Amino acid sequence: MELRELSAFVAVVEEGGMSAAARRLHVSQSAISQTVSALEREIGVRLLERVSTGVRPTDAGAALLDEARAVLARYRQAVRTMAGYRGESGGVIRLGIPLELAPHVLPGALAKFAAESPEIQVVPRHLSTAAQFEALRSDELDVGLVRERPAGSEFDALLVARESLGVLLDSSIAAGRVGPDGVTLHDLSDLRWTGFPRSSSPGWYDELTGALRSHGIEIGPPAPDGHVLIADVKFAAVSGGHAFALAPEDQPRPLPDNVTWAALIGRPLVRRTWVVWPADSRRRDLGRLIASFGVPDDA
Repeated sequence: MELRELSAFVAVVEEGGMSAAARRLHVSQSAISQTVSALEREIGVRLLERVSTGVRPTDAGAALLDEARAVLARYRQAVRTMAGYRGESGGVIRLGIPLELAPHVLPGALAKFAAESPEIQVVPRHLSTAAQFEALRSDELDVGLVRERPAGSEFDALLVARESLGVLLDSSIAAGRVGPDGVTLHDLSDLRWTGFPRSSSPGWYDELTGALRSHGIEIGPPAPDGHVLIADVKFAAVSGGHAFALAPEDQPRPLPDNVTWAALIGRPLVRRTWVVWPADSRRRDLGRLIASFGVPDDA
């Protein structure tokens, strides 16, 4: 059995299907299917069975799942241990970043790090918070910028941004509701919140929706998995006056003429960003990058 076969099998079981596992591993669905079939032929037992919601492990598959996770964990630990002796990454740091990252967070940190370590290349990659934690565990990322602080001792974290969120509204709606100081969430209770999939950042989603509910906002079903809440999606959703979206004041691009940003009175919603990394990492280059990030003044 090869590590890539075990990784594919674990992904299929954890995701509950071939297509979701393929997205997680960034390969084609046919490649995942062929890899798992080859593994079944190699060991001579059936590992998966189809169910109405996708696939689930057989008894043999459940036994292999525990073993495969243990093997992959030991492999990742071995890689990290050797990196500790080496002290450097070999020239590359893989960095996860979320959508709508506060504009001051990354440029300053990368400029400072480049001046101190010009031989190290930082390779950024857009991923949700949940996907970044998974990629850190599977040694596909070295460090991440995430929306929720990790629990437990697996990762270390440093707060690097705190943003008060406002709202995006159709300009015709904003004209009748937004005052000189902004608008309250209670004034938006008849509008639909344009949200993101809970699976992308469960902790942040629960914190955010809890605050919205406390201000009279009804929360509908979460957006489907794979839904990406980019700026254009927000602009389209609020156009027409039936919905609102959340966004910081410092927009990465100009607003359309029919969309208005407004502050929320009392600043009830704060979005935080942490830089996170494996707690057992001993890489000096990674330490220098982490030290390059600024800390909010009120942290």
